[in-house]
Amino acid sequence: MERKRYLTALTILTAVIAAATAQGPGNIPAPAGTPDPDLNEYYRFPLSLGVEYQNLTPFGGARTDYNAVDLALNLRFPIPSKPSFQPFLQGGIITVDSTDSAEPSKWDHSHWYGAGGLAYVHRFARTFELGLQAHAGLSQSVFPNLVSSGDVGALNLMAGAGGKIALAPSYNLAIEIQPGFRYMRSFSGLRDFDGFLFGLGFSASYRFGEDPDSARNLIRSIRVEETQLPPLFSAMQSYYAAGPAVRVSVYNTDRSPLTDMEVSFYQAGYMDGPSPAVKIPRLDPGETRQVGLKVSFNQEVFRTEGVTPLIGEIVTTYKSRGRGVEQRHSVSYDLHDKTAITWDDDRKVGAFITPSDSALRNYASFIRQSVKNEVLEEYSEALQIAMQVYGALTELGLLYQADPSLPYTKVRENRDVVDSISLPRDTLRRITGDCDDLTVLFASILESVGVETGFITVPGHIYVAFNTKIESRSYRDLHPDRWMSIPVDGSLWVPVEVTLLGRQGFLEAWRRGAELWRLYDGETENRAFYQTAAVQQVFRPIGLRETDLGLQYGSGQNIAASFRKEMSRLSDLVLADYLAESRSGGKADLNRLGVAYSRFSRYREAEQTFKQAANLDPDYPAPRINLGNLAYLRQNYAGAIKSYEEANRILARQGRTGSGAAQKLLLNISSAYHAMNKREEAQNYYAQAAAIDAEKARGYAYLGRASEPAAGRAAAQRSGILFATDEE
Repeated sequence: MERKRYLTALTILTAVIAAATAQGPGNIPAPAGTPDPDLNEYYRFPLSLGVEYQNLTPFGGARTDYNAVDLALNLRFPIPSKPSFQPFLQGGIITVDSTDSAEPSKWDHSHWYGAGGLAYVHRFARTFELGLQAHAGLSQSVFPNLVSSGDVGALNLMAGAGGKIALAPSYNLAIEIQPGFRYMRSFSGLRDFDGFLFGLGFSASYRFGEDPDSARNLIRSIRVEETQLPPLFSAMQSYYAAGPAVRVSVYNTDRSPLTDMEVSFYQAGYMDGPSPAVKIPRLDPGETRQVGLKVSFNQEVFRTEGVTPLIGEIVTTYKSRGRGVEQRHSVSYDLHDKTAITWDDDRKVGAFITPSDSALRNYASFIRQSVKNEVLEEYSEALQIAMQVYGALTELGLLYQADPSLPYTKVRENRDVVDSISLPRDTLRRITGDCDDLTVLFASILESVGVETGFITVPGHIYVAFNTKIESRSYRDLHPDRWMSIPVDGSLWVPVEVTLLGRQGFLEAWRRGAELWRLYDGETENRAFYQTAAVQQVFRPIGLRETDLGLQYGSGQNIAASFRKEMSRLSDLVLADYLAESRSGGKADLNRLGVAYSRFSRYREAEQTFKQAANLDPDYPAPRINLGNLAYLRQNYAGAIKSYEEANRILARQGRTGSGAAQKLLLNISSAYHAMNKREEAQNYYAQAAAIDAEKARGYAYLGRASEPAAGRAAAQRSGILFATDEE
């Protein structure tokens, strides 16, 4: 019955303690993303003194007709480096009360004892511990009523083991339940009380030391030198997340080193959590360390307007004398909206080029639909798109207008002045902008349809450029003047002075852009060229929500007419150069003129010119290849193959079956058979072309496949034909 009461009491108290600690690991503050502190280390104490009371019930021994009560003092001293291991000393008295009905007082006696032991205790929460302990020692028993002559006694061995369930309502006070077993053995001939006892008791102990959570013991070892940060800019969101955006100095004011330090930045409302932390393994007393912090703003920064004063936090976590600590330091700064910029790094412009903006994509789609019947299949697609966009913006009424308060020429000289660049969608809505506004608008629209862009900076000015994908050596395919294009990595780029929008045509804007580029030849400090794709690796585009502007795009017919007019002017310039060259009557000059006619879709003049070149030399294969190309473009595939085969026989007679011209010819024959849906023949000729130069043939790999959808055949008809010149 007594044992059942003990077990019931143990069950109830355990349930109460578990419920009290169900809230988690206590109230130690910890920053998000950091591991929980070691509670055994954090709440360690140097020494505790306690009093214990325990009921002992014998079982399995020589006698069981008695009860015992243990009252003791306990001195416990945890190992400093391993506070979960706690050696202890214990001394007290065990009072044994006999329940022998025949001689109830004869066997009453006491044990005065001393013991030493070791406990292992694990703290699961601030107020809850579980543990195991074992001890061994000696006792001196005293029997006052065993013989009439007086007290008798004997020396005894005692040992025990059990568990501990502790509730610590405060750092200095602990209340424990201690279930366990004990073994007693006498060194004399009196063995009646040898055996095992089950015990269930309680203890209360006072733990010396100071509560680490107390205000007086609160650790504040770090001082952050900065209380105000430089302004931050919403448009630089991606840059701040990738590299140090905020620099602060942390100073160790303590006399002890600080270890495992992490420093991060947090801004409530504009961040989902503290930014990735900078780690400092050790900071010695008096040491100062400057750290650069990332700032991981979320999309909320793009919804601010103007300048927003904010107060952020520098979050520092570290260990001081083995204890985990967190400090938060408030810092103030201004957050500028998504249109703001300073010109300390020209590459920042890349963040304002937004090709994924649905409003721009819709506008670009309207432009291309308006001119789809005017597009020249064999001329530079990028240059034609740039002309179309320029004409469409002119039709929309877009005009250059300098910023009256902060013109670009002024802010560019002072790199600390905060300027603004309108988002392309806003410039399109407002239909006015200064040079940086128009540059990012023009570049964004071109990028939205896959044209690679860049921007050029010269003193007091910025303007756009785009990649034509034409090889540098073929500059005459774009313009007879070599200086009208900029060679970059083997391709020709066209500069456009966008501030001439609405005032002069595309060709004038192109020429002015080229003149500005040449004006600063050799002055690397005054002229710079940036490719959008490269700068957006660092300054990614501003994030925008998918919305349309509901703009009136202007007349599609007027856009088409403007494009047709500009292309006619450009073709006259290019063809005039080839015409002048062909007046010598040379076959190669005539062939190049025919190719130029073909690129501008002037097929009748091209056919006449190719025939003239072929008549001058029956063994000249290039014009015959190109006559086949004209037949192909007119969808006369059988006629194309006939011309190709004639050219192939000429190359074979000349021993040039492995030449570049032969490879072009074989690819053209494969394309013609492919367009006729004769796959086996197309594959055969493609294999012959790939055998000459596999790398150059790689772009036409679709010709070697067993099947190709109709869309693939249409694409082949557009770009698969290769004109022959004397360079092969």
